Order: sequence, then C-alpha cells, then structure tokens
Amino acid sequence: MNHLKFYPAVCAVENEYQILIPVDAASFMWAEIGGRRFSDASCGVMRSDTRLHRITVPMALLDAAGAYTLHWQKIIDRKPYFPETEPEEELTIAFRPLPTGRPLHIYHIADVHNVDEPAIAAGAYFGADLDLLILNGDVPDSSGNVAFYDTIYHVIGDLTRGEIPVVSVRGNHDLRGIAAERMAEYMPNRQGNTFYSFRVGPIWGVVLDCGEDKRDTNPEYGGSVACHEFRLAETDYLRDLIARADREFDAPGVQYKLVICHIPFCTVYHEPFNIENEIYTEWCRLLRESVKPDLFLAGHEHTLHIVMPGEVGDDRGVPCPLIVGSKPEYSKEPGARQLWSGAALILNGKNAKVQFTDRDKNVIGEKEISLA
Repeated sequence: MNHLKFYPAVCAVENEYQILIPVDAASFMWAEIGGRRFSDASCGVMRSDTRLHRITVPMALLDAAGAYTLHWQKIIDRKPYFPETEPEEELTIAFRPLPTGRPLHIYHIADVHNVDEPAIAAGAYFGADLDLLILNGDVPDSSGNVAFYDTIYHVIGDLTRGEIPVVSVRGNHDLRGIAAERMAEYMPNRQGNTFYSFRVGPIWGVVLDCGEDKRDTNPEYGGSVACHEFRLAETDYLRDLIARADREFDAPGVQYKLVICHIPFCTVYHEPFNIENEIYTEWCRLLRESVKPDLFLAGHEHTLHIVMPGEVGDDRGVPCPLIVGSKPEYSKEPGARQLWSGAALILNGKNAKVQFTDRDKNVIGEKEISLA
C-alpha cells in the first residue's frame, strides 16, 4: 500500500465516519464516495503537514455506496507558488456497514500497551464475520511520542482492513507524555473532545472518557492533567444528549444502546480510582434513569468479568450489565509468548452473548445476558 502505513480506520462519530489514514510522508489526500469528493482540508487549504489524514464523510452516504476510493499526491516541494507533487495514486476499499437480518458480531479490545500481536490474534475471533471493532483505550503504553499511536492503527488496520466501522476510545495511559496534548489530532473526536455519541446500524452508543485514574493533584502527573474540569464538561454533555433523546438514543431504529468507556467508573476494583464519587454517581444516574443502556463495555482493570446491577462491586449504581473485557498477560522474559484476552459479543434480538476469548480463539468464559 505505497504511502499508507496501515489500512484506514473508519471511525464512527455521531452520524459521520472519520476516515483516519496513517501515512509515511507529506501528501495531499481526498476520498471519492458516490461521485462526491471529500478532502482532508483546513478552511479550504489541503493538509499535508501531517502523518494522519482525517477525511470526514456522511455515514449514510458511505453505507449506501459500499466502497470508497482514496486519492493522494505525495509532496515534493510545497512552495507558496506552483507546489510540486508526485503523480496521483488511488486505492479503492469495499465497505460493509452493520448488517440486518442476522446477529451482530462485535469484538472489544483494550489495554494492548504496545504489545499488539496477541491482541490482533484474539481480535480475529470472528474472522470475516466481524461487524464492529471497539478499541477501548491504553493501546499505546503512553503518549511519549506520536509514533506510539501507530499501535492503534496497526490493530485497527489488521483487523478491519478499512472495510468495517470502528469505535476508538482514549484510555488513561494515553494522557501520559508530551504527545498527549495532541492526541485529538490522532484520534476520532467531536470538536476536539474524546467523548461523543455514535450510531451504526441498529446500535446507538456513547463514548465517555474518565481521563486519568487518580486525582489531578497526584504527584505522578506533575500538574500535567486537568481531568476534573473535563469530567464536568462531560456531565453537561450527557444532560444535553438526554435533552435530544429523540435524535439520539430514542431515535427510530435504535435497537441496542451501548456505553463505552476505558475506565469502568461505576465500580471500584482499581483502588486508586476511588475518586470523583459525586461526578461518577451522577453519570450512572443519568444513564440509568434516562438513557437506559443495554451494555457497558470497559477495560482498564486487566481482568475479564461482568458486573450486574446491584451485585458486589456496584458501588455507584451501574446503569446496565458492565463487561470488563481485556486481560493482558505479558512476560518480560526474552522470547516469551505474549498472552492477551478480550471480549466477543453477539447481539441477537433481545439477547447478548458475551464470550471472553484468548489469542488462540479459545472461549475461556461466557455469559448470556437478556436485554429485554
């Protein structure tokens, strides 16, 4: 794929797809879908000083077209007058929106921490029948360098080849390091924010972002985070979503409602995360009383477990069954085979089957959840 480092990531944000394309050199890039052109441009100026192109397209258009063609021209010399480029190249990729008339297959990955090979092996559980990939934070081990974000696009590219939708979420390790302040440039976002709703087929979801897992004043951060204010903004956003329910989670055709957040804010298994009780209790209340989601998908705790409302560990009023679905088991021994397990979900009518699977596609735990 001359110039493309990995296959594109077609990320769902609200009612659009943000097609994110990692590249190895400066270039102009655009996409053609259904006879229309969509450029990676800023205020009418084609972007080239980037190693991740972002092309935003209407979701309904790409779903209907079933394919998109990427075009690019590598930059030789972007002079103020008569800039020089290499000849135009292109790549057409078939695209498959979420299907109708059969169960939906979703795979959930989090906590890769730069060890991508076992997570990719596990994420291939459904093979060509994968319908939606959820990448739920801490895929790089830190944001010490923008190059670390390649891990995100390696995982997405290998598992989707740019052919199916993705939901990509920030984790708490992603806030650590000099490149963290630029992460919105390298992730799907809504007006620069890493919290947003999305709609893919019969699924409506909301992506939330807890930020870090300790107080802003913790010396580990050295004054580098301001997550309290960020969480307050998310509370306002949740209330705004609820005010627009008929265009969001109560819109026609919504069959499943998901909450996706790297940190499972409604439980306290991770002791340092026992913070912001008032904020997170309010998030749970808003979700439980108004949104009424079906499933909550999280990572962070490096475990595989499910917490039902009212069970031990439900300290803030979990709004629905909580699936914590990522378990890295990495060894520092030279040559050791790295292990990782995640969560496969099958949505079928009023039923959800959760299967925890390892890199060898073994099912190591499962549970049926009624969504009635």
